[in-house]
Amino acid sequence: MLVPSLIECKRDGAALSAGEWTALVRAYGAGEVPDYQMSALLMAVVWRGMTGAELSELTAAMLESGDRLRFDGWPVPRVDKHSTGGVGDKTSLILAPMVACCGVAVPMMSGRGLGHTGGTLDKLESIPGFSTQLSLRAAETQVRQLGCALFGQTPEIAPIDRRLYALRDVTGTVPSVALIAASIMSKKLAEGLDALVLDVKSGSGAFLPDEARALELARTMIGLGEAHGVRTVALLTAMDRPLGHACGNALEVEECLLALRGEGPADLMEVTYALGVEMLLAAEVVAAAPAARTRLEATISSGDALQKLGEIVEAQGGNPAVVEDPALLPQAEESAVFPAPRAGTVTAVLPRPIGHGVIAMGGGRSRVEDTVDPSVGFVITARPGDRVEAGQPLATVYARDAAGLAAGRAALEAGIRIDGASAPPLPLVSHRVTAAGTEILAR
Repeated sequence: MLVPSLIECKRDGAALSAGEWTALVRAYGAGEVPDYQMSALLMAVVWRGMTGAELSELTAAMLESGDRLRFDGWPVPRVDKHSTGGVGDKTSLILAPMVACCGVAVPMMSGRGLGHTGGTLDKLESIPGFSTQLSLRAAETQVRQLGCALFGQTPEIAPIDRRLYALRDVTGTVPSVALIAASIMSKKLAEGLDALVLDVKSGSGAFLPDEARALELARTMIGLGEAHGVRTVALLTAMDRPLGHACGNALEVEECLLALRGEGPADLMEVTYALGVEMLLAAEVVAAAPAARTRLEATISSGDALQKLGEIVEAQGGNPAVVEDPALLPQAEESAVFPAPRAGTVTAVLPRPIGHGVIAMGGGRSRVEDTVDPSVGFVITARPGDRVEAGQPLATVYARDAAGLAAGRAALEAGIRIDGASAPPLPLVSHRVTAAGTEILAR
């Protein structure tokens, strides 16, 4: 295979011929194509895109490069949720136990931090002892027993995507509709699902900030899901400010525990409930959204969802006492309040500087081999539209040392704007997209 010719073909805006993506994926898996050539091709895709036929072939080739979960003959409906990534986006840890308490199985395979965004696996692994490395057979068994498993992409599932995911993260080739869609769907189609709910982010902190491109991604993934017999629906949600207050792995887990006690921030719960309603509707265990919302709320008021999370934590080797005592989570060595530098109105809390700040403090990765400090991050109480006085606390920085505190303060100085020019905040949930079309929920 002459890989340079494929790179040149895509660089010049042409489509690869039928069978070439399949052959390329197989050659890359066999070690016959080096990372530097694959990186060049990925960059060409970022610039030139892919045709529908190319995208379908790449997705199928990555899916077929590995095994999949199998629930043959099991009548319980299976639904997962996937987010395209955001800062403070922690809905998975709340949704999975809630939905599992409603008679829907949730085989939730998640990823690590990508670019400036956090990853569900990194959050889960901040729980002492928690293992996200389940084999397919172990994940299947746990889903049947508990109704949920929270695990990472194993070597058995779409192994080529696993390699490309890490490569894209460090080569600036993340923001591509085609590559994001192929990556997400090659994994989700391997989960043995009946239905899938997509949380597609838009706004300044999303990988695809533009609403039109976010909708394009949603429609592309829905097409791939429906073509494989998986009912797929997407919600377009806001990522022009962090979701919730906490940003950073252990801090976000603590906020999720509060949410499961009924004490979650309003914006986080609005998005969580919206996604949960879609999951129950897609599973066909309820007929209407109000009934779905009522069932989800009951899992929190009864304590069942919190108990379910404890069962999942214990089953995966974690310390279930964390559920009742968040102080058992990793704790930062240093903390400092970030005050308002002057009186005025908060006009923006920008996710990208905040996300990059978490990475700078050691809470994310700049390179594939970097280790993550789960204790660092921010708790940001300031919201766009808030009127603040000089010296009023806007956030708290949690760091491992003085250098981390300085990096955190610099990120907040860049991310929290007072009386600066900015657009009005985006609606938290703006669109609902299905195979039948797009419904505008809010402007």
